[in-house]
Amino acid sequence: MTVIPAADVPIPIFTTLTEVYGSLVTATKHAERWDELVREFETKFGQKPTYVARAPGRVNLIGEHIDYADFGVLPAAIEHDILIACAPRPASTAAAHRDGHAPGSVVAENLHTRYTRQVFIPTRRHTLGDDVPLDAVRVTPWHLDINKSELRWESYVKAGYYGVLNHFFSPSSILPVPVPVDILVTGNVPPGSGLSSSAAMVVSSTLAFLAVNGIFDGDKAPTKGELVNIAVENERRVGVNSGGMDQSASVIALPGSALYVSFVPSLHAEPIVLPRDAVFVCANSLVVSNKAESAKHQYNLRVAETLAAARLLSHHLNLQVDHTDGDNTKRRLVTLREVLARKSGFYRDEQDAQLENLVQLQKGLVDMLGTAMDYLLPESDDRTYISLSEMINKSGMDEAEFREVYLSGVDVEITNFELYLRARHVFEEALKVLKFREVCLAEGGNEEFKLQTLGKLMNGSHDSCHGQFDCSHPKLNDLVRVARSFREVETGRGKGRIYGSRMTGAGWGGCTVSLVHREDVEAFIMHMKTKYASYESMSEEDLVSCVFATEPGMGACVVKFTD
Repeated sequence: MTVIPAADVPIPIFTTLTEVYGSLVTATKHAERWDELVREFETKFGQKPTYVARAPGRVNLIGEHIDYADFGVLPAAIEHDILIACAPRPASTAAAHRDGHAPGSVVAENLHTRYTRQVFIPTRRHTLGDDVPLDAVRVTPWHLDINKSELRWESYVKAGYYGVLNHFFSPSSILPVPVPVDILVTGNVPPGSGLSSSAAMVVSSTLAFLAVNGIFDGDKAPTKGELVNIAVENERRVGVNSGGMDQSASVIALPGSALYVSFVPSLHAEPIVLPRDAVFVCANSLVVSNKAESAKHQYNLRVAETLAAARLLSHHLNLQVDHTDGDNTKRRLVTLREVLARKSGFYRDEQDAQLENLVQLQKGLVDMLGTAMDYLLPESDDRTYISLSEMINKSGMDEAEFREVYLSGVDVEITNFELYLRARHVFEEALKVLKFREVCLAEGGNEEFKLQTLGKLMNGSHDSCHGQFDCSHPKLNDLVRVARSFREVETGRGKGRIYGSRMTGAGWGGCTVSLVHREDVEAFIMHMKTKYASYESMSEEDLVSCVFATEPGMGACVVKFTD
């Protein structure tokens, strides 16, 4: 029997909640929320939705800030999700709205009462081209206004819509055109929590506009892998240079399994079954981390630092990473993953391969952590950072081209760069991911020893995120400390079985994830609720959404309503 890779299968179109959540028990728990969404849609728009698009949040078990360096990661989808109900706007309703008949016009509502109705219409911009007569018109892609300096909930809806417009509707043709749409959004992924609410919103929006425009009914329907690529592109519309982990987990996830997601030589997702007694508990620090709004001095800066580290290493190791045509050299962005492959001698072979060779990758990672890394340090004194001028001098590029290739697309506000520590974190974290995967896949063996090994890897990951990548936060460190202290708590079955705890997501706030024995989950959750200082004044109802156990769930899907 031929097994189709997880990224190559179609987006599932379901008609029942049991299919969505994988079990009747879980579906029953969420049924009222779906019923409310459908009732409110009919109240607001005078008709029932034809589809509901669902995209879950994700928890990254291990592998932080390495996806955009092209190294594999190990996330899992969670039950918390974003739902978008949608339907084509009927002609009778459209007539009542200004521009209601305009192609692709959107009336967007949010179930949360603090968000107001939004109406937006995509436009096709006409500009004069440089290579055409002045009386000719060149049509540029579809356009929607997104204010990156003030991101709002509808910004992510627009971002998802962008990809549908520009991938499936030609701006230069009269037909087909996108239909006018009514949508209603709800979600329970806490924003800024490190559980990828933004990716879930963009994926769900993309799915909604694909479904309502009939894309899934034709031969152009995207696969899961293609949807991931579109969603990554879409999220960059709100200013985030995402690496693809969040979208992959939200789209490709399978119930009961984490995913080893790799990006080279192509997107691939391998289901990873976890030890039977492993349960992951998420805890919200209550420090909101808005990846898009803080990008220029946090997330996007880290992207720039890892890319710059790869450039410096490739120059130091005399690797041919640029395109040369005669006397002209076209500089290109190179990742730490590519530097490793070129240095280890398997880069060209990998271009023709279907999957990563994880044995040679692991050897390459160990090799990269050797003396070559010292080139990323300053020439003298004990500091680990280098200045902008030092970085440029070590790159083999002149200042103008370095700024154009590495800094023009990333709005950064800093003059010193920690390339050595960032690159060391990336290589070491990539090794931890491979080890985590190896432990989970090993047949037989002592289950308790497996859990302890996975926990140590998670602890090491957090320590590196804090000490080398500088993406943690004092409150996250407090949560990790409280979680790890559970091992001193008497549970009635002995000391609390907490194996490891770490920040998850981009960091600078958001959530932690802790690996806990299944039998001790309730005691652990109570421990976290009572010992983390920021939870002291919160009600039990609010705490339920702050600390919760999760097991891997289903990825993104569309539910089609039938008469």
